[in-house]
Amino acid sequence: MPNGNNWQGDVLRDLRGTPPQQHATGNGPAQSHAQAQRHSPAQEQSPAQQQPHPQPHPQPHPQPQPQPQPQEPAGAGARPPGRSAAASHGPAVPPTRTQRPARSPDSRPVVDSALTGTARRPQPGESAAARISRAVRRIVSSSAAREVAELTRTAEQIQQPVTTGRQIAVTSIRGGAGKTTVAALLGTAYAHYRHDPVLLVEADPALGSLPLRLGAESLRWTTADVADIVEPQMSLLDVTGYLVQLPDNAWLLPGSQGRIGAMLDTAAYERVMVALRRYFGVTVVDCETLPAEVARVALSAAQARVLAVPATLDGISSTYAVLQWMQGLPRHMIAGTVVALTSTTSRPGIDVEAAAERLRSTGAAVHVLPHDRHLAAGGELRTELLARPTRLAATRLAAEVFQLSQKRR
Repeated sequence: MPNGNNWQGDVLRDLRGTPPQQHATGNGPAQSHAQAQRHSPAQEQSPAQQQPHPQPHPQPHPQPQPQPQPQEPAGAGARPPGRSAAASHGPAVPPTRTQRPARSPDSRPVVDSALTGTARRPQPGESAAARISRAVRRIVSSSAAREVAELTRTAEQIQQPVTTGRQIAVTSIRGGAGKTTVAALLGTAYAHYRHDPVLLVEADPALGSLPLRLGAESLRWTTADVADIVEPQMSLLDVTGYLVQLPDNAWLLPGSQGRIGAMLDTAAYERVMVALRRYFGVTVVDCETLPAEVARVALSAAQARVLAVPATLDGISSTYAVLQWMQGLPRHMIAGTVVALTSTTSRPGIDVEAAAERLRSTGAAVHVLPHDRHLAAGGELRTELLARPTRLAATRLAAEVFQLSQKRR
């Protein structure tokens, strides 16, 4: 059984395919391959799955041979060969819930081939003159040491271990507020600093852009598909066969394949989140805009919430009204909410700091994400091209959201 104090190491060994070390005791949200095949939490099983396996005893009559299980078709996103979930699960027991799709979906490119040549070369988040000026100011003011110390403290906050997977929901009141960008920044920060697997879930099937922002090239399985596939006895390696792998030990579960009319209901969302929670230390959910039903369910179930808000007068006004409404809800709702105030232009039409203070008066935390040319382009997020103030602000945001998620069980 994996060591509860180092379950992240067991998970990483599972991903690499190396045998886990044996320990006397331990528990955690992610289980090693052997543990996942021995048992799973009762609350994540159906009543039929919670029945104990029968003890072997002499049979008066020959037992019928179990029928061979069909194999998943090979290809991107299919379960890796040779890693069947029931390969060494003990006595053969017919599955009680197998709702696999009638056929394996085909992979589809994130960007249509006819549009791949239209994108320009990505540009840095700030101009060369601004970067040089900032570097000179840091040298003159001797602020480099303070900046390094702050980054070290922030990284330590993000790297704190978890006993159960943390779910962080990102939403907005209207489209164009930058919620997908904020979700991508958070997921990238957690994947960079943490040692356990990080999952990004797209719960916005209406042509969401999270795969594009994260640099995914093709999509196959969606959130609605995986909701009917994941079973408690699966190992992490089985599960990741249905996900899109990203850099830094991060994984993506898309909401759709770019098709108009894709749907995701609350029952499917709840199933997939309950099933995947124990495999990942942190899960960032890119929700639909409020007041969509799935977004409301995601916000209430998450341990922390991020509300993306554009730094405009109408964005501030609408968000202030929503936060005032949240003050009438249970205290943990607004106490676990962080507003990400994003500057959509280099010169916003409002006093951003004054607006942030006004929003903080409701009890919610507020972080300002400065204007960044690289983010404003709307293409793949490349952290090396982000302006330094953007990287620092995104890291501080990720640290505070994670700290809030630790307070809510």
